[in-house]
Amino acid sequence: MTDITPEAQFDNFFALFEQPVQFEVNQDSLDQHLRLLQKRYHPDNVAKNQADIAQAQLQSEKYSALINQAYQTLSSPDSRASYLLDIADQAQNLEHSIADLDFLEDAMEMRMDLDDAIEGKDLPSLQQLHPQITERLAKQSERFSHAYDSQDWQTAIDATQKLKFLVKLNADVTTGLDDVAAAAHSDDDDLYV
Repeated sequence: MTDITPEAQFDNFFALFEQPVQFEVNQDSLDQHLRLLQKRYHPDNVAKNQADIAQAQLQSEKYSALINQAYQTLSSPDSRASYLLDIADQAQNLEHSIADLDFLEDAMEMRMDLDDAIEGKDLPSLQQLHPQITERLAKQSERFSHAYDSQDWQTAIDATQKLKFLVKLNADVTTGLDDVAAAAHSDDDDLYV
């Protein structure tokens, strides 16, 4: 690992985590670098190199926030895609609405299915919805990667917008699965009271 401070690498989260600047990342390597960076910039380790403990604590907190922000950005496909577009100075149109009506119709249908399944505590429906969303995430991730590599910015922006929606939907499905499973477990516990 280099001796460059996180501040010097702030302009490039990929450099901070020693990753190539590309859409595909190695999650295991990210996790490993996170642990190394957290250890390296832990307040106890920073304080060893500075006489002023209070200043070391502030610096450590700053580094920790930066490291966590970089990790979160690189770990999620939507934020990683947005970050890559920002690096390429192409992120200015990311906040525009999705224009693909077929995608929107499909997404709204999945959202309604999700809401119905959560409301009805329908675990099988949630379990069926999860791989559908995962498949769509993989498709948009691949689409972004190809568009980014070929500098097809409009397609990359469109894929990023769709990734943002799908990542949120996937998180909601995961939360729904956890909530419904916990409710079912709680109901089972009530049987023994």
